[in-house]
Amino acid sequence: MQNIMFIWKREIASYFNSVVAFTVVDLFLLITGALFWLSFFSEINVLTMRGFFNQAPLFLAFFAPAITMGLIATEKRSGTLQLLMTMPVTEWQIVVGKFLAACTLLAVMFGCTLMYPLTLDRLGDLDWGATMAGYIGMMLLGGSYCAIGIMASSFTKDQVVSILVAFFLCFGLYLVDQLAGQPTGGVAYAFQYASTSYHFQNIARGVIDVRDVVYYLSLIVVCLYIARTVIASRRW
Repeated sequence: MQNIMFIWKREIASYFNSVVAFTVVDLFLLITGALFWLSFFSEINVLTMRGFFNQAPLFLAFFAPAITMGLIATEKRSGTLQLLMTMPVTEWQIVVGKFLAACTLLAVMFGCTLMYPLTLDRLGDLDWGATMAGYIGMMLLGGSYCAIGIMASSFTKDQVVSILVAFFLCFGLYLVDQLAGQPTGGVAYAFQYASTSYHFQNIARGVIDVRDVVYYLSLIVVCLYIARTVIASRRW
């Protein structure tokens, strides 16, 4: 655990000692703020965060890859990954530490949006149960996208390639149930189950289903395992 915390602190310091964190957070707040107010004025008689949460699978598909694009790719290019691997840390500790750092930055971004439900609550009786469920869903969704981004970053030394691969994977999982057309039976269920937006729909309504949580946690574990395997292959 101490080694994971070392990696986590190292990455957090890297985020906030550069313009990456501030640029990503500012752009995130600008875009989500615009989406929130547009949905608010289109449903001005309904005090809900549903409109905001419904956009989460789409805008996180852009921002999570931006957060994770250099976590491993930059270290590969600069040679610091090899140096890090000579230290008494395992590949899992490296991957998990970087993943937790990315999730921490996501949590900071989401925390900055709490002004939106607080504003609605001043106007009327906001359903805080559904709102908190939505934020939990956004963390699960964002964590899944961050895991995909770390996996993509482990494949290459180029940050541009990393962000493009991560974006297409995240965007593909967002659209997979829609691109499938109108399949039926087991095929339809398979496409739906693979879709990040499908699993987020119930959570956005305030319903946290165990099946949706298992899906996101499974996606995180699989992607981090692949990233760990790619990093481990560099030892040989």
